[in-house]
Amino acid sequence: MISTILSQPEQEKLIRKLEIFKIQGTDKRGHPILRIIGKHFPARLVGVETLKKYLEEEIFPSLEEKPFSVVYVNTNVNKSDNFAGISAMRTIYAAVPVKVRDHLQTFYFLHPGIQSRLFLATVGRFLFSSSGGAGLYEKVKYVSRVEFLWCHIRQKGIEIPEFVHEFDEEMECRPTRDYGLEIDHPGIIRRGPESYTVSSYSTRCIA
Repeated sequence: MISTILSQPEQEKLIRKLEIFKIQGTDKRGHPILRIIGKHFPARLVGVETLKKYLEEEIFPSLEEKPFSVVYVNTNVNKSDNFAGISAMRTIYAAVPVKVRDHLQTFYFLHPGIQSRLFLATVGRFLFSSSGGAGLYEKVKYVSRVEFLWCHIRQKGIEIPEFVHEFDEEMECRPTRDYGLEIDHPGIIRRGPESYTVSSYSTRCIA
């Protein structure tokens, strides 16, 4: 995670513009949601200190007073473009106020791939666990499809980008993704109109 192009004010402006972090909607227990769009994170342009400052000033104050949940959208995240790096993630996590950590109820991890699962099961287990109680690792809940997210999150009030739904449709013909048997988002397979099928989203969990 290196920044050599933009000034800190420009980096902060970029974070706001991309709406990477946004508090919106509620889960089915009435807790507010911090939505994070991983694909939008400009890892090559934003530094750790700038990100910490932004979170401390813009996000954390709203999460210190009551329980909340996180929806992290991992769709189309890749190491070269929008992955902050292990050391950066550890630094940012260490900067999260205790009140915020304690109020986090569930970390919904949408569209995990096998690389993400392996990372959290190995390195993540040590980076994000807590000896004094439940850390981030213990609160992670994998969600393979958007339709399953609605079992836990109220659909009204939270915005899920169109590219996330498109990825879900592509998964209809690749069920191994649901079980983490493929690498993270290697690219969408293009098909002709004759073989394209539109996903019918389940409504059994929508409220």
